[in-house]
Amino acid sequence: MSFNTRGFNAFRQLDEDGVESKIYGFVSEQDPDIICFQEAYYAMKRNEALSQYKYKFVDFTFGRHREKVIQAIYSKYPILKIDSIPFPQSSNNAIYADILINKDTVRVYNLHLQSFRIVPGLNTIQHGGGTKLFQRTRNVMLKQYEQANLIRENMEATSNKKVVVGDFNNTQYSNVYNIIKGNMSDSFLEKGKGFGRSYDLLKFPLRIDYILADENFEVLSHQNFNERLSDHYPVMATLRLNSHQ
Repeated sequence: MSFNTRGFNAFRQLDEDGVESKIYGFVSEQDPDIICFQEAYYAMKRNEALSQYKYKFVDFTFGRHREKVIQAIYSKYPILKIDSIPFPQSSNNAIYADILINKDTVRVYNLHLQSFRIVPGLNTIQHGGGTKLFQRTRNVMLKQYEQANLIRENMEATSNKKVVVGDFNNTQYSNVYNIIKGNMSDSFLEKGKGFGRSYDLLKFPLRIDYILADENFEVLSHQNFNERLSDHYPVMATLRLNSHQ
Protein backbone atom coordinates (compact mmCIF):
# COMPACT_ATOMS: atom_id res chain seq x y z
CA MET A 1 0.00 0.00 0.00
CA SER A 2 1.05 3.57 -0.67
CA PHE A 3 -0.59 6.47 1.15
CA ASN A 4 0.26 10.17 1.33
CA THR A 5 -1.34 11.01 4.68
CA ARG A 6 -0.63 14.76 4.73
CA GLY A 7 0.97 14.57 8.16
CA PHE A 8 -1.95 12.60 9.59
CA ASN A 9 -3.97 15.82 9.55
CA ALA A 10 -1.68 17.41 12.13
CA PHE A 11 -2.63 20.89 10.91
CA ARG A 12 -6.35 20.06 10.66
CA GLN A 13 -6.57 20.50 6.91
CA LEU A 14 -9.63 18.29 7.28
CA ASP A 15 -12.04 19.76 9.82
CA GLU A 16 -12.52 16.40 11.45
CA ASP A 17 -11.50 14.78 14.71
CA GLY A 18 -9.64 11.50 15.02
CA VAL A 19 -8.16 11.38 11.50
CA GLU A 20 -4.95 9.84 12.80
CA SER A 21 -6.83 6.97 14.45
CA LYS A 22 -8.99 6.53 11.35
CA ILE A 23 -5.89 6.20 9.16
CA TYR A 24 -4.40 3.59 11.49
CA GLY A 25 -7.74 1.77 11.57
CA PHE A 26 -8.03 1.80 7.78
CA VAL A 27 -4.52 0.43 7.33
CA SER A 28 -5.13 -2.29 9.93
CA GLU A 29 -8.36 -3.28 8.21
CA GLN A 30 -6.71 -3.60 4.80
CA ASP A 31 -3.67 -5.29 6.41
CA PRO A 32 -1.04 -4.93 3.64
CA ASP A 33 2.25 -6.75 4.20
CA ILE A 34 4.15 -3.53 3.45
CA ILE A 35 2.88 0.03 3.61
CA CYS A 36 4.70 3.18 2.55
CA PHE A 37 3.59 6.52 3.99
CA GLN A 38 4.45 9.84 2.40
CA GLU A 39 4.09 12.96 4.55
CA ALA A 40 4.17 10.93 7.73
CA TYR A 41 4.95 12.61 11.05
CA TYR A 42 7.71 12.42 13.61
CA ALA A 43 5.66 10.75 16.39
CA MET A 44 5.56 7.55 14.32
CA LYS A 45 9.22 7.12 15.21
CA ARG A 46 8.30 6.14 18.75
CA ASN A 47 4.58 5.39 18.99
CA GLU A 48 3.11 1.88 19.16
CA ALA A 49 0.48 2.28 16.46
CA LEU A 50 0.43 -0.42 13.81
CA SER A 51 2.31 -2.75 16.17
CA GLN A 52 1.44 -5.67 13.89
CA TYR A 53 4.35 -4.48 11.76
CA LYS A 54 7.50 -5.72 13.47
CA TYR A 55 9.78 -3.68 11.24
CA LYS A 56 9.64 -0.02 10.29
CA PHE A 57 11.78 2.80 8.97
CA VAL A 58 10.61 6.31 9.84
CA ASP A 59 13.03 8.71 8.19
CA PHE A 60 13.18 11.39 10.86
CA THR A 61 16.01 12.64 13.06
CA PHE A 62 15.65 15.79 15.16
CA GLY A 63 17.75 18.58 13.68
CA ARG A 64 18.46 16.82 10.41
CA HIS A 65 14.89 16.94 9.18
CA ARG A 66 13.92 20.48 9.99
CA GLU A 67 11.31 21.43 7.37
CA LYS A 68 11.75 18.08 5.66
CA VAL A 69 8.83 15.90 4.62
CA ILE A 70 8.90 12.62 6.56
CA GLN A 71 8.60 9.23 4.85
CA ALA A 72 7.98 5.85 6.47
CA ILE A 73 8.01 2.17 5.50
CA TYR A 74 6.28 -0.45 7.66
CA SER A 75 6.87 -4.13 6.93
CA LYS A 76 5.84 -7.54 8.26
CA TYR A 77 9.04 -8.90 6.70
CA PRO A 78 12.52 -8.26 8.13
CA ILE A 79 14.22 -5.04 7.04
CA LEU A 80 17.91 -5.65 6.36
CA LYS A 81 19.04 -2.18 5.33
CA ILE A 82 17.63 1.33 5.22
CA ASP A 83 18.76 4.49 3.48
CA SER A 84 17.53 7.63 1.79
CA ILE A 85 18.13 9.41 -1.49
CA PRO A 86 18.50 13.11 -0.64
CA PHE A 87 17.07 15.59 -3.11
CA PRO A 88 19.20 18.75 -3.46
CA GLN A 89 17.53 21.98 -2.32
CA SER A 90 14.21 20.29 -1.64
CA SER A 91 12.07 19.43 1.37
CA ASN A 92 11.06 16.22 -0.42
CA ASN A 93 13.04 13.00 -0.57
CA ALA A 94 13.02 9.28 -1.27
CA ILE A 95 13.77 6.44 1.11
CA TYR A 96 14.22 2.74 0.62
CA ALA A 97 14.41 -0.46 2.61
CA ASP A 98 15.96 -3.79 1.62
CA ILE A 99 13.39 -6.31 2.81
CA LEU A 100 13.91 -10.07 3.16
CA ILE A 101 10.95 -11.91 1.65
CA ASN A 102 11.50 -15.64 2.01
CA LYS A 103 15.00 -16.01 0.52
CA ASP A 104 14.88 -12.93 -1.67
CA THR A 105 15.97 -9.38 -0.89
CA VAL A 106 13.59 -6.81 -2.31
CA ARG A 107 14.42 -3.11 -2.36
CA VAL A 108 11.24 -1.13 -1.69
CA TYR A 109 11.45 2.52 -2.65
CA ASN A 110 9.13 5.09 -1.12
CA LEU A 111 9.14 8.30 -3.17
CA HIS A 112 7.78 11.77 -2.67
CA LEU A 113 8.79 13.96 -5.59
CA GLN A 114 8.73 17.75 -5.69
CA SER A 115 5.28 19.25 -5.31
CA PHE A 116 3.94 22.03 -7.54
CA ARG A 117 2.03 23.52 -4.58
CA ILE A 118 -0.11 25.52 -6.97
CA VAL A 119 -3.79 26.18 -6.36
CA PRO A 120 -5.24 27.82 -9.49
CA GLY A 121 -7.32 30.91 -8.80
CA LEU A 122 -8.50 34.12 -10.34
CA ASN A 123 -5.26 35.91 -9.51
CA THR A 124 -3.03 33.28 -11.04
CA ILE A 125 -2.85 34.86 -14.48
CA GLN A 126 -3.37 38.50 -13.51
CA HIS A 127 -0.73 41.21 -12.97
CA GLY A 128 2.11 39.09 -14.30
CA GLY A 129 1.04 36.06 -12.32
CA GLY A 130 1.07 33.93 -15.45
CA THR A 131 4.79 34.51 -15.94
CA LYS A 132 5.50 33.65 -12.30
CA LEU A 133 3.32 30.55 -12.55
CA PHE A 134 5.15 29.40 -15.67
CA GLN A 135 8.55 29.92 -14.05
CA ARG A 136 7.49 28.13 -10.88
CA THR A 137 6.08 25.22 -12.85
CA ARG A 138 9.27 25.00 -14.92
CA ASN A 139 11.43 25.00 -11.79
CA VAL A 140 9.39 22.20 -10.22
CA MET A 141 9.58 20.13 -13.40
CA LEU A 142 13.36 20.54 -13.50
CA LYS A 143 13.62 19.44 -9.87
CA GLN A 144 11.40 16.43 -10.52
CA TYR A 145 13.57 15.51 -13.50
CA GLU A 146 16.69 15.73 -11.32
CA GLN A 147 15.04 13.67 -8.59
CA ALA A 148 13.83 11.01 -11.03
CA ASN A 149 17.36 10.58 -12.37
CA LEU A 150 18.80 10.23 -8.85
CA ILE A 151 16.26 7.48 -8.19
CA ARG A 152 17.00 5.75 -11.50
CA GLU A 153 20.74 5.89 -10.75
CA ASN A 154 20.18 4.17 -7.40
CA MET A 155 17.92 1.55 -8.98
CA GLU A 156 20.48 0.68 -11.61
CA ALA A 157 23.23 0.34 -8.99
CA THR A 158 21.53 -2.52 -7.11
CA SER A 159 20.96 -6.13 -8.16
CA ASN A 160 18.07 -6.50 -5.70
CA LYS A 161 14.56 -7.06 -6.92
CA LYS A 162 12.67 -3.79 -6.87
CA VAL A 163 9.28 -2.32 -6.00
CA VAL A 164 8.73 1.43 -6.31
CA VAL A 165 5.79 3.22 -4.72
CA GLY A 166 4.86 6.74 -3.82
CA ASP A 167 3.61 10.18 -4.71
CA PHE A 168 5.26 11.26 -7.95
CA ASN A 169 3.34 14.57 -8.14
CA ASN A 170 3.05 13.96 -11.86
CA THR A 171 1.02 11.87 -14.27
CA GLN A 172 1.82 8.72 -16.18
CA TYR A 173 2.30 10.84 -19.30
CA SER A 174 5.29 12.69 -17.86
CA ASN A 175 8.97 12.11 -18.52
CA VAL A 176 9.46 11.88 -14.76
CA TYR A 177 7.14 8.88 -14.51
CA ASN A 178 8.75 7.19 -17.51
CA ILE A 179 12.30 7.69 -16.21
CA ILE A 180 11.41 5.97 -12.94
CA LYS A 181 9.16 3.32 -14.43
CA GLY A 182 11.48 2.15 -17.19
CA ASN A 183 10.34 -1.38 -18.02
CA MET A 184 8.63 -1.95 -14.67
CA SER A 185 4.96 -2.91 -14.44
CA ASP A 186 2.46 -0.32 -13.22
CA SER A 187 -0.05 -2.16 -11.02
CA PHE A 188 -2.92 0.08 -12.09
CA LEU A 189 -2.23 -0.40 -15.80
CA GLU A 190 -1.99 -4.14 -15.21
CA LYS A 191 -5.02 -4.74 -12.99
CA GLY A 192 -6.70 -1.43 -12.18
CA LYS A 193 -10.16 -0.24 -13.15
CA GLY A 194 -11.57 3.13 -14.13
CA PHE A 195 -9.50 6.30 -14.09
CA GLY A 196 -7.38 5.34 -11.10
CA ARG A 197 -7.76 8.69 -9.33
CA SER A 198 -5.47 9.12 -6.32
CA TYR A 199 -5.70 12.91 -5.98
CA ASP A 200 -8.25 15.62 -6.74
CA LEU A 201 -7.07 18.98 -8.08
CA LEU A 202 -10.06 21.32 -7.83
CA LYS A 203 -12.33 18.28 -8.25
CA PHE A 204 -10.39 17.12 -11.32
CA PRO A 205 -9.19 13.54 -10.74
CA LEU A 206 -5.49 12.81 -11.21
CA ARG A 207 -3.45 9.63 -10.91
CA ILE A 208 -0.15 10.64 -9.33
CA ASP A 209 0.38 7.84 -6.76
CA TYR A 210 1.86 4.60 -8.07
CA ILE A 211 2.96 1.06 -7.33
CA LEU A 212 5.59 -0.26 -9.76
CA ALA A 213 7.24 -3.68 -9.77
CA ASP A 214 10.11 -5.12 -11.78
CA GLU A 215 10.04 -8.25 -13.93
CA ASN A 216 10.48 -10.51 -10.91
CA PHE A 217 6.90 -9.82 -9.84
CA GLU A 218 3.48 -10.64 -11.22
CA VAL A 219 0.74 -8.10 -10.52
CA LEU A 220 -2.31 -9.96 -9.21
CA SER A 221 -4.55 -7.04 -8.25
CA HIS A 222 -4.77 -3.28 -7.83
CA GLN A 223 -7.18 -1.21 -5.77
CA ASN A 224 -7.93 2.49 -5.49
CA PHE A 225 -9.73 3.58 -2.33
CA ASN A 226 -12.19 6.39 -1.71
CA GLU A 227 -11.39 7.03 1.97
CA ARG A 228 -11.23 10.78 2.47
CA LEU A 229 -8.54 10.94 5.16
CA SER A 230 -6.04 13.15 3.31
CA ASP A 231 -5.78 15.11 0.08
CA HIS A 232 -4.53 11.85 -1.47
CA TYR A 233 -6.33 8.53 -1.68
CA PRO A 234 -4.47 5.31 -0.81
CA VAL A 235 -3.62 2.71 -3.43
CA MET A 236 -2.84 -0.98 -2.89
CA ALA A 237 -1.62 -3.85 -5.04
CA THR A 238 -1.06 -7.56 -4.60
CA LEU A 239 2.22 -8.76 -6.09
CA ARG A 240 3.47 -12.30 -6.50
CA LEU A 241 7.24 -12.67 -6.18
CA ASN A 242 8.71 -15.30 -8.47
CA SER A 243 10.23 -18.16 -6.53
CA HIS A 244 13.88 -17.93 -5.52
CA GLN A 245 16.19 -19.88 -7.79
